[in-house]
Amino acid sequence: MAADARLVVSNVTVTFGGLTALEDVSLTVESGEIVGVIGPNGAGKTTLLNVICGFVRPRAGSITYRGRELRRHRPHDLPGLGISRTLQGLGLWRGLSVIENVIAGGQASVRADLVSALLGLPRSSGEEARLRAQARTLLAELQLESVAERPPGVLPYAIQKRVALGRALMAEPSLLLLDEPASGLSEHEMQDLRSLLLSLRSRMGVLLIEHHMDLVMSTCDRLVVLDFGRVIASGTPDVIRADPQVTTAYLGEAVTGSEADDAGG
Repeated sequence: MAADARLVVSNVTVTFGGLTALEDVSLTVESGEIVGVIGPNGAGKTTLLNVICGFVRPRAGSITYRGRELRRHRPHDLPGLGISRTLQGLGLWRGLSVIENVIAGGQASVRADLVSALLGLPRSSGEEARLRAQARTLLAELQLESVAERPPGVLPYAIQKRVALGRALMAEPSLLLLDEPASGLSEHEMQDLRSLLLSLRSRMGVLLIEHHMDLVMSTCDRLVVLDFGRVIASGTPDVIRADPQVTTAYLGEAVTGSEADDAGG
């Protein structure tokens, strides 16, 4: 594996009781590339993400980010490490407006300001103004300016997904972890998501867990295929598309575009 990899997952094994969820799984995500993880339901995709995020401790193997091994990190440590994650569920605060939800994603960079707010102390107006300006820039990038002051719960699902992504981007990560970002989106909305993901490539590495095959095939630089917790193939989309082991174990048919959309999650 390249020594300069932003994220290196090395020989990770995870067991739950007598069940092996991941076995000897390795992958890398370089800065400036999009790596997709695909596989059928139960293949171990979300478990892998949870290991990277510190929700789950591996029985064996290691996670290294920016040359530093992550041994005891927890999900709340991710922003400080330069990592952001979106969830399959939206996780938005319905009592806050869209822009307030997005601003919340930047609070990790202003811990002292957040402590002041919790203690009822005067908040830095300059810091608050900076966060709000940064959030408005993100909302413009995500085409959400018109709904900035609205509560997310009244908005269409696809718009809420963009708000959740904006909150993750507020932390200005160098690594973005996306868990099924296209779930529930229409074909047109997936086209917008594809354009957005490609625009992020110049600013960060992206690890994408997704089951919509037309999205991953047209967006990812490399793919890693999991089946029963093991890596059965890795390579460019063209390599994966032509791999007979993938077509047999994952789809049972050729991996081609939208025909594969409902093949697994």
